[in-house]
Amino acid sequence: MAAGSAFPGAPEATDAGSASPRAPGGWLDRLVAAWPRVDPVLFAAYAGACVLYAAVAFYGAMHQQTGGMWSAPLDDVFIHFDYARATARGYPFEWSEGNGFSSGNTSLSYPFVLALGYLIGFRGLLLMQWAAIVACASTLGFLLVGARLLDPIGRWAKYLLPPVALSIGALDWSLFSGMENAFHLGVWALATLAALAVVRAVRVPHVPRIPLDPGGAGERAAAPPGRIARLGWVAGLAGALLYATRPESVVCVAVLGAYAAIAVGRAHGARAAIATLLRTSVPGAVACVAQAVANRVLTGEWAASGAIAKLALNNPYMTSEEKWNTYEFLATYVVARNTNHHFSDALPWGWLVPALALVPLASRRTRGFAAMLWIQVVGWLALVAMNGQVRWQNERYTMPAVAWLLVLAAMGLALLVARAAWTAPDAPDRSARRPERPEGAPAGLWARLAAVPARAFGASGDRTASGLWVARVAVALALAALFWVHQLPRMRDQIWFFGRASRNIRDQHLVAGKVLAQLDVRRVLVGDAGALLYASDRPGLDIIGLGGYHDLPFARAGVHGLGASLELIERIPPEDRPDALAIYPGWWGELPAIFGKRLLGVPVVGNVICGGAEKVIYRADWSPLAHGEPPASLRADEQVLDELDVADLVSEREHGYAFPRPQAGFVSFSVLPDPRGSGHDRFDAGRVIPGGRSETARLRAPRNGPGRLVVRTASPRPAVVRATADGRELGQLTLRGSRGWAEASVALPEGLPETFTLTLTPIEGEWVDHHVWVLERAARPEARPLARP
Repeated sequence: MAAGSAFPGAPEATDAGSASPRAPGGWLDRLVAAWPRVDPVLFAAYAGACVLYAAVAFYGAMHQQTGGMWSAPLDDVFIHFDYARATARGYPFEWSEGNGFSSGNTSLSYPFVLALGYLIGFRGLLLMQWAAIVACASTLGFLLVGARLLDPIGRWAKYLLPPVALSIGALDWSLFSGMENAFHLGVWALATLAALAVVRAVRVPHVPRIPLDPGGAGERAAAPPGRIARLGWVAGLAGALLYATRPESVVCVAVLGAYAAIAVGRAHGARAAIATLLRTSVPGAVACVAQAVANRVLTGEWAASGAIAKLALNNPYMTSEEKWNTYEFLATYVVARNTNHHFSDALPWGWLVPALALVPLASRRTRGFAAMLWIQVVGWLALVAMNGQVRWQNERYTMPAVAWLLVLAAMGLALLVARAAWTAPDAPDRSARRPERPEGAPAGLWARLAAVPARAFGASGDRTASGLWVARVAVALALAALFWVHQLPRMRDQIWFFGRASRNIRDQHLVAGKVLAQLDVRRVLVGDAGALLYASDRPGLDIIGLGGYHDLPFARAGVHGLGASLELIERIPPEDRPDALAIYPGWWGELPAIFGKRLLGVPVVGNVICGGAEKVIYRADWSPLAHGEPPASLRADEQVLDELDVADLVSEREHGYAFPRPQAGFVSFSVLPDPRGSGHDRFDAGRVIPGGRSETARLRAPRNGPGRLVVRTASPRPAVVRATADGRELGQLTLRGSRGWAEASVALPEGLPETFTLTLTPIEGEWVDHHVWVLERAARPEARPLARP
């Protein structure tokens, strides 16, 4: 036994291909042998330390500016908190308790995770602390699974991932913001792990390995079909959870399902591939359909409120060309904003990230994973570019794609550094002769060291490969240095921005919420706000419509115009209407002047995130609203048979109303003196109908003889409107210019069907259609016999 080669009493092992006993290994040999067991624990600790380091930098900046108080850099974080608190109190899927089901929270699952923290004691602003814990744990999970995608390059390669993935300040900002971004990446990691489990289960001998685990798993026997099927269902359930976390994840579910199905198809044929594709996609499809059905049943809309309010596709006034131009602009923006701004402080260095991300496509070892990630990056950006809000909130909607791009960049950097990364993972060993182990050398360590020349220099072992490797390492180091030099200013800006934005939210939104609690208001009208309601713990009404109120279509009304939203408030019982407004007055035109009395303003100094320099609280006055009042020209012998309240989306839907679109039918509203002389003002919204274009509606026809069609307008310019019923000419409505409410009428003949299609077309000028009534003769009371004495 060679001196220094073994410890006394160490078990002897035989060398490969030799019957003689192997010399016991030294400490280095034992370390190499134990490394597969040490490596996972070490990497998890290392990745966790990287996450904590980044989290401390951002949360430390927050506490430095808030004086140690928990806050959040976005008001939308508190919208999640509102949903979470309602869930913990037994009102799941409600933004504000008592408002009923809301489809406005894009992430269905995240509020339940936050609700768990609320239930175990993270209440009030401490819920942000729980959100920070969830963010750190989710980010760590993302890094642990992302590390598996770098395994084909070598065990060491994954150690590049944490610093690379956390190197973009804007991504870290979104991860630690309290929004669902970090949790979404954690769930994505879970779904990816489930899909990879399906791929690993189908590996069989003599089938080229899919680059998942370079450690020899390709020679393992395939799992039984039943196990593959169960793993497919698990992947499908993980995909459903991923969709419930962010709906744009449909692209991820599709890609992961296809990746697993391709692997199964190579091993077991097309039928097995199709079955796997169904198992991995059906649960997500069921979740999508279930959400749409719930939206339809509980809100009257198939789509979620966020999609209605934010997607240009739902804008009723835009032409197809305008919608496409908007999409093109946003699609270009999401790429340029990241590469030209978030990735670097100067051009063209931000393009280093996508350039490195392309490198894995050139290596057979990583091409499969790279293609899978690139499709998700492109698909995600293509979907979020449909969202008109993608430009706001520090581009957080694009950050999942940025995270996957950084995984690819870490792969690219590792490939540049690796010696043997450009050979196929299943390529045969072409070395001419393996060097013999010197006497006394540790067998296991020598086997690993002897393989290095063959991997590094190829069969010939020439020095050309070594020179190329040195050049690649130099390029990799230069690229990393250039990137970091130009990213460091952005990282510093983002850390400062995180702290300042958190202070802004505290100083304005949270303070205003506490004021509302002291005022003891019944319900608060807000515009897409979360912290106001969370801090005040009062019910709210979101005039933008994301919060929802029972089945009234506030989200769609918000797209049509403020007048349409006011028409819906008119439908709310007076005792349930908001008695306070907490809004930015510059956002809402005449709303606060007409319907509010200023109480106080809450300013913010050094604003970088709030919607205005001052959030103003008003006492609400809804007295101009008067739902269901008859026309002023109603005669004593007439009664209202049918009423179309134009710009009231509920009334329009009930009457099958259609206005000329696009670029017409815009909503306007007026508050003018009551034409009946009550001394009060009356509100009514309507639609602007250009000359020569028509609006239609289904109305009931009089049954008790002839009737009248009465319309209301408020236009200073005269107009003449032609009226037809099912194409039958009714006459012309002559509208004189007026500064107040004006009504005009035309006779309705007998013989009309029970319901008819009314068409109104201005033939001279344009007009604003506010209201349409169908009047009929009032039924005479039945004569009663005189009572006998």
